[in-house]
Amino acid sequence: MAITDWPEEQRPRERLIRHGPQALSDAELLAVFLRVGVAGKSAVDLGRDMVGHFGSLNRMFASKLHEFSEMNGLGPAKYAQLQAVLELARRAMAEQLQAGAVLSSPQAVRHYLQLLLTAKPYEIFVVLFLDVKNRLIASEDLFRGTLTHTSVYPREVVKAALARNAASVIFAHNHPSGTPEPSAADHSLTQALKQALALVDVRVLDHFIVAGHHVHSFAEHGQL
Repeated sequence: MAITDWPEEQRPRERLIRHGPQALSDAELLAVFLRVGVAGKSAVDLGRDMVGHFGSLNRMFASKLHEFSEMNGLGPAKYAQLQAVLELARRAMAEQLQAGAVLSSPQAVRHYLQLLLTAKPYEIFVVLFLDVKNRLIASEDLFRGTLTHTSVYPREVVKAALARNAASVIFAHNHPSGTPEPSAADHSLTQALKQALALVDVRVLDHFIVAGHHVHSFAEHGQL
């Protein structure tokens, strides 16, 4: 049965408008995004199939075009729409961090970093550059691949901080393995970067490790 044949109070779009997006399941939110289903399946059915096919929203967000298009009813147009929605969410969160003190919005920082890093299938090292009022100046991916003390260069981080006239920085990287606990290399890298930046009076406020829904904060665990 098509969604247009459902009682109005059960339709995802009408429920979202009336009760807010938090009232909808993942499949229903995807149905609003998809707008239409395929032959024999409503948009909600297709959304449910997508959740089952990818296993999680994060895996779906991280999928490449050819992986996304494996499902009947999905293709380049829907893939482009999905990537646009994700990028808009990232930019909206960045605007929030640029408008106010980052330290006053710890949850906003976590959400922003999760949007940046959770879906990445490889390790990526991000630096948030902050001004004297702890507002976000810029966010930059500086290094990719397996991150160790030897693959993340303190000199490059110092140069980037000075180029942006940053007063402080926040580091973040992801663990595609899904385990948020820092390794010995993570601790060694953090201390090396902290010492290098101290020489040019740039403070390290935190280092986050993003692993799926879990985010580890060095500052909160007394590891800075």
